[in-house]
Amino acid sequence: MRNTSKMTLAAALASLTLVPAAVTAHTVKAPFPGTITATTYYPSGGYHGAIDVSSGRCNYWGAETAVVGSVFWNVTINTTGIVCNGNGYENANMAIHTWADGWKFHQKHFIKTSDSYDRTCDRCQVGNEGGTGQATGPHAHLMQEKNGTKDTSWYSGYTSQGEAVDRSETLGVLD
Repeated sequence: MRNTSKMTLAAALASLTLVPAAVTAHTVKAPFPGTITATTYYPSGGYHGAIDVSSGRCNYWGAETAVVGSVFWNVTINTTGIVCNGNGYENANMAIHTWADGWKFHQKHFIKTSDSYDRTCDRCQVGNEGGTGQATGPHAHLMQEKNGTKDTSWYSGYTSQGEAVDRSETLGVLD
């Protein structure tokens, strides 16, 4: 009897090794080739709490969602024209993914294209590099927040202001 219990327990434990662990982290890559122009603080010293990536080219083709992995993006278009240098806070175009725990990953400022619509995808295009909303030039604003609290830990130690990045560059990891 004892031997049977040990065998049953061993079989149960062995079967657990076949169950993959739940994926809890997502890598964040650059949405297009460019330079990190701001991180936790703006160059001026003011608090920012996000990463800004800029190629310096307004309407640059193909701003991809930065999160690696198939997730749902809710895309909000507040500006339909080409805006490169800001047109008011409430006018930002944005793609947002909301995690099950309530944290949200935002990608803002892109220019609307035929790729700007809600969908589940892995690194899909949502528009072109732009400056819609409260922006001082074309860039992608990448931010994780929950109830107004910004999380900067996801990119800490991965990248720094002034660093050149390409689409394969890891900017951070969302846990």
